Amino acid sequence: MPLLLSDPLFIVAAIASLAVLVILVIGVGAFARGGEFNKRHANRLMRYRLAAQFVAVVIIVAFAWMRTGS
Repeated sequence: MPLLLSDPLFIVAAIASLAVLVILVIGVGAFARGGEFNKRHANRLMRYRLAAQFVAVVIIVAFAWMRTGS
């Protein structure tokens, strides 16, 4: 098994990144289609994406910090 895939923090970082991607795709899709769903949920999806991005970046930075041994 590759070294990165055996690290639980890497797996959590990958899952967090995928969550950001899913939220982003839903938001872009809603924006492209317009309509009532976009009017109701556009700002909420943006807030969810920002929160998910913050968590993902914190996890990625923690992973990088732990891998350097500092």
